[in-house]
Amino acid sequence: MSDEMETNDGQRFDRLPATAEEREVAGRATREEIIDWWKERFGVAPETFDGYSFWEKGKGKIWILRGDLDSPVHIEALGMTFLRTRQRHWKPTTNAAQRFGGLASKNVIGLDDEQASRFVRGKDHELDWGGDWGYLIVSHEIAGGREPLGVGLYLHGELQSLVPKGRRRDL
Repeated sequence: MSDEMETNDGQRFDRLPATAEEREVAGRATREEIIDWWKERFGVAPETFDGYSFWEKGKGKIWILRGDLDSPVHIEALGMTFLRTRQRHWKPTTNAAQRFGGLASKNVIGLDDEQASRFVRGKDHELDWGGDWGYLIVSHEIAGGREPLGVGLYLHGELQSLVPKGRRRDL
């Protein structure tokens, strides 16, 4: 690797480096950092992501793909949006929460029927939560099992719904 770092190209997908030692673009997250973050923040086992590759397109927009490709890739979409990095606090996407949130053992908040209905409509809640502040996996019990609804932001006694406008539902 040269002394000068490459720059990010927002018009293509670049596979994330496995570790910081392999990083060629300043500020780019690594596979190791992402897997560690999901383990520390949500208790998702690292082996969950075996067989997946991680990609960045744009500044901090991370995508996940089952399998792998040669890098870089010049296409519009690849796999599933997964995580937003390059900001103060990393934010999982609704897609990622719904796909992997059922495996989370930490920072998961369960809502009752009325709260879950409000959450998927995009409404915020005042509620007590004894866990960490920040981004949470929001879940609801359905048919005896916990199902992730999406991502919420918990601050100062309020759970903010981060369900994207196009995915909100009136249940």
